[in-house]
Amino acid sequence: MWLLKRRSFLLGAAALGSLSACGFTPVYGPQGEARALLNSVEVDPPRDREGYLLVRHLEERLGRASAPRFGLSVAIKLDEERMAITKDNVATRFNLLGKATYALRDLGSGEVVTTGIVESFTGYSTTGSTAATQAATRDASERLMVILGDKIITRLMSAKLSSNS
Repeated sequence: MWLLKRRSFLLGAAALGSLSACGFTPVYGPQGEARALLNSVEVDPPRDREGYLLVRHLEERLGRASAPRFGLSVAIKLDEERMAITKDNVATRFNLLGKATYALRDLGSGEVVTTGIVESFTGYSTTGSTAATQAATRDASERLMVILGDKIITRLMSAKLSSNS
C-alpha cells in the first residue's frame, strides 16, 4: 500500500515538474493571478437579496478589500422555467436560471480590465407546503448565487491582470 502511494506521489510530482517547464503557474502560487485579486477587489453594493448573496460570496472568496485596486460590477438576471408539470397543468418543479454580467475595472486608471457573462441554474420542488416551497425557492436562489460567484471568480483568476502580465 505504501509503495502504491509513493508511486502516485512521484508520478504527480513529475507531472507538476513537466507542467512548470511549459509555463504553467498555479493560480494561487507566488506569481499566480489570484494574488492580485485577494483582498483588492471592491464589489459594487447589492441592490436586492440575490445581489447581497452574490456579493457576500465574492467577498468570502476574495476577501474584503481595505485598499481596493479593482472594482467589480455585477448585473444579475433571473428567470424561472417550469419543468415537471402534472396532467392538471400544475408545475411541481422549477428551474431557476441565472445570468451574471460582470466587469472588473482598475480603480486607478478607470480602465475596464475584463468583462464576461456566466450562466447556470438550480432547481427546486413545489410539492410541499407553502412554507416549504418558499424555503426551497430561497435555497435555490442562494445556491445559484454561489455557483455564479464561483464562475465569476474562476474567470477573473484566468484573466491577465496588468500587474502580472
